Amino acid sequence: MNLRKISEEVFIAEDPIVRIGEGEIAFLKRQAQMSPRKRARICAHKSNSDPLHEMLIAISSDSYIHPHRHINKSESFHILDGEVDVVVFDNDGNIEDVIQLGAKGSGRNFYYRLSESAFHTLLIRPDVLVVHEVTNGPFATDGTVLAPFAPKEDQAEAVQTYMQDLSHRVLLRS
Repeated sequence: MNLRKISEEVFIAEDPIVRIGEGEIAFLKRQAQMSPRKRARICAHKSNSDPLHEMLIAISSDSYIHPHRHINKSESFHILDGEVDVVVFDNDGNIEDVIQLGAKGSGRNFYYRLSESAFHTLLIRPDVLVVHEVTNGPFATDGTVLAPFAPKEDQAEAVQTYMQDLSHRVLLRS
């Protein structure tokens, strides 16, 4: 498959028919471990303006996904490898739901769709999660709202404390 590198973590599939197999997943996992934010994706869509965005994403458990919500968008995940807890919050940062997901055969659900604009983040349980994500385009940076109750990505110590506390709060719910 021909990939065009956009950044250290974003690759666009250039072929008219996109095929993803074990080789591409291994490539994504390696790229995620090497990228500064510990994640990498192959986009099956060709541009940010496409009406449908479909991506395979590898995310290391060391990656911080700032709790966020999308304006007028839905997203769905199909887990290909690993396990994750999708944590859904209210506007004040209280946990509303935890969706436990895992690859088929893990005993967890392997698919979810979030159709409303709710703050959410990921707690990745193994070393690396691989997910097939689908969302509606076009992509616009102002279409995502970062949760004010969570630390910014560049606040490493606050992020570590926040994620430890969040993991503990999720554990208490189970």
